[in-house]
Amino acid sequence: MTSDFHWRKSSFSGNAQQECVEVGFPAAGPLDEVAVRDSKDPEGGHFALSPAGWRGFLKSVR
Repeated sequence: MTSDFHWRKSSFSGNAQQECVEVGFPAAGPLDEVAVRDSKDPEGGHFALSPAGWRGFLKSVR
């Protein structure tokens, strides 16, 4: 459920609500998954990564 996460919009997302990506971290409990969604459609679903998968994703896009 998307309300189980604290969501943060990418600093690279434009202010005109275009191409916006948000990352979500668990609101409570252990960091056992990281979620990514389209901020223009927050109820449209998200995909989840393990913490190791998230680190690998960040490494590959840097």
